[in-house]
Amino acid sequence: MIVELGHFALILAFAVAIFQMIVPMVGAARGNGAWMAVADPAATAQFWLTAVSFAALTYAFVTSDFSLNLVVANSHTAKPMLYKITGVWGNHEGSLLLWVLILTLFGACAAWFGKGLPPTLRARVLAVQSSVAVAFFAFILFTSNPFLRLASPPFDGQDLNPLLQDPGLAFHPPFLYLGYVGLSMAFSFAVAALIEGRVDAAWARWVRPWTLAAWVFLTIGIGIGSWWAYYELGWGGFWFWDPVENASFMPWLISAALLHSAIVVEKREALKSWTILLAILAFGFSLIGTFIVRSGVLTSVHAFANDPERGMFILMILCLFMGGALLLFALRAGTMEAKGVFALVSRESGLVYNNLILAVSTFVVFIGTIWPLIADMFFDRNLSVGPPFFDAAFTPFVFALSAVLPIAAMLPWKRAKVGRALRALVPAAVLALALGLLTWAMFTGRTAIGPLGVGLSVWLVAGAVTDLWSRTGRGTISNRLGRLTRLPRADWGKTVAHAGVGITMFGVVCLTGYQVEDIRVAREGEPYAVGAYEIELREVQENVRGPNYLSTMAFVIVRDGETGRELDVLTSERRIYPVAGMPTTEAGINNGFTRDVYVTIGDPQVGGGWALRVWIKPFANWIWGGTIIMAFGGFLSLSDRRYRVAAGASKTPPSAPPRPSAGVPAE
Repeated sequence: MIVELGHFALILAFAVAIFQMIVPMVGAARGNGAWMAVADPAATAQFWLTAVSFAALTYAFVTSDFSLNLVVANSHTAKPMLYKITGVWGNHEGSLLLWVLILTLFGACAAWFGKGLPPTLRARVLAVQSSVAVAFFAFILFTSNPFLRLASPPFDGQDLNPLLQDPGLAFHPPFLYLGYVGLSMAFSFAVAALIEGRVDAAWARWVRPWTLAAWVFLTIGIGIGSWWAYYELGWGGFWFWDPVENASFMPWLISAALLHSAIVVEKREALKSWTILLAILAFGFSLIGTFIVRSGVLTSVHAFANDPERGMFILMILCLFMGGALLLFALRAGTMEAKGVFALVSRESGLVYNNLILAVSTFVVFIGTIWPLIADMFFDRNLSVGPPFFDAAFTPFVFALSAVLPIAAMLPWKRAKVGRALRALVPAAVLALALGLLTWAMFTGRTAIGPLGVGLSVWLVAGAVTDLWSRTGRGTISNRLGRLTRLPRADWGKTVAHAGVGITMFGVVCLTGYQVEDIRVAREGEPYAVGAYEIELREVQENVRGPNYLSTMAFVIVRDGETGRELDVLTSERRIYPVAGMPTTEAGINNGFTRDVYVTIGDPQVGGGWALRVWIKPFANWIWGGTIIMAFGGFLSLSDRRYRVAAGASKTPPSAPPRPSAGVPAE
């Protein structure tokens, strides 16, 4: 009965979405206040109906209702409760329902918190948002219904993909979807503004918080996914440039560009067309990611489905919304005349440079991701594009952006002198150069990318701190420290986020450039040296029974190479999930502030011993520490009350020219 209620609620939400897509849009065109007003309750009803549907599906998984086809295919009675719950979105149909739930949540939030928006713009935003929901409701109900019953239910299920039975993967998809779907709000604001023919500073202030929230959630989701790949897959890396990894990275890059571009629209009434285009492309790349994950056109360990028919449905959604939005963009380009002018050397030019680098690097990742598909379709060749290409093609853009970002952040608006900004950054440059040279001296004979990357990452962090300190003005140290505590949260958020980028970059450079790897046949009780540590395979236990798996467990002692002091006993596992018939590898990791000791057990060897793989990974945890700091910086900016009161600008009569406000969060 509960399952049928969930199915009915989903159908009813689809009907409400169609109503919300049409009536408020017509009301805005006719100036009918009553028709526009129905958008708010419709958005709320759409969200709660979808929530009821999602709750019903969750109930079926928790209670192991094997009369439901989806539960049979993705659950098992012996599975821990956490993975019964996460099994709801650990598959194509359930994850799509989670997508729509978040989509309707964002629409409801726009209705709840968008009271300061002009009525016509709010009605159009909610109508466009609902049109996206209509497409995905149709996709679920007609091709991917999660509520299909079985005539003869089995006694047990087929279990969830073992790779997904992990805490990291339990939380990774929801955060990614909050980011993916959050960009739909930027898309809805962009299309609504094009229909209305009005893109101004007030519009930029409205769209920035939604974009920032989506970027923060994407940052967290990508970070969790990278962390999971590091400790769960047992290959010792954190990023493989897998198509699905790239599918989340491309919207992240474009949304970062959109955030910075919207600042120029807000401050200087410039880059209007470019900002609208970025808002359209950001959501477009989210849809491309959905297509990659669910169509099967590109192979990935992260893919939810391998169904070309459903992939074509998503491709139709992508073409409909991107094609329609870009056509509208072309028709309305003349209404987005830039008003602000700025010199070649200015904060605006720095942000243009930022956008150019981010956009081109996104295009590079996109080409590398889809090139195997292009080669297969048009040249009849089977190609693979892997890390060597992406590392070589993407790294120069990261270095170019890192070199200029601290300088651009220090430049004033409209017109600036580079010399003044550089003088303030001399201490940061000296520190970056010193640490870069120190790295070069310590690791002579290694690649030059390491010292350069270390120097640039320190330059980013020190430059961000210098920029924050420069905002305290002049005076005594105590007076400036007092002003520092009173700076707006948006200023602090910007500094923290930029510093997080530098910290993550530092971790990536150190790990990739200076890690030590050792692969050998290890025998129990025979220690050997790896870097500055002594490794000893103490024992291996086979056929250890877990909740729903069998494990081969290796216990590895890690000692300090100089003193012989025991630091840790690591446990590495090779698990077999009998129901799913799949193996997984669990790495044993001794985490440290400046390094990780990373161990994985392999196959038993003829003649005795086990294959044992050991890495010493310097500053590995700084990668995810920097990610957390980036996300925290975004949350700091979102908590700035000026984001919440900026919508008051909507009360300015339409005929009045928009005025820059001192109470607007600055970049």
